[in-house]
Amino acid sequence: QVQLVESGGGLVQAGGSLRLSCVASGSIVVPNAMGWYRQAPGKLRELVATITSYSSTNYADSVKGRFTISRDNAKKMVYLQMNSLKPEDTAKYYCNYGAVGRSYWGQGTQVTVSS
Repeated sequence: QVQLVESGGGLVQAGGSLRLSCVASGSIVVPNAMGWYRQAPGKLRELVATITSYSSTNYADSVKGRFTISRDNAKKMVYLQMNSLKPEDTAKYYCNYGAVGRSYWGQGTQVTVSS
């Protein structure tokens, strides 16, 4: 089992920045991939960004150039730096861990961007 706890969400004005953090605990194996997904009310959960244990990254087109994903393997943490936030970024953001065919989710942290 792997447990994920997110933090760093909140309310911010359009154009502002937030940094999300996620700490993993439990049976962490390497290689793995960690990432951030988001779900807005009435919409499906969508990928925001992922990063492998070798630091290979992938971003949704909608956040490229504005968001940066990073990780600290020693601390078992993954981060999402979000800049130039837009109202359409408003969603609950979920941390994900995937390895050896298993996937785990955190409880999510709310990000609200006001116009």
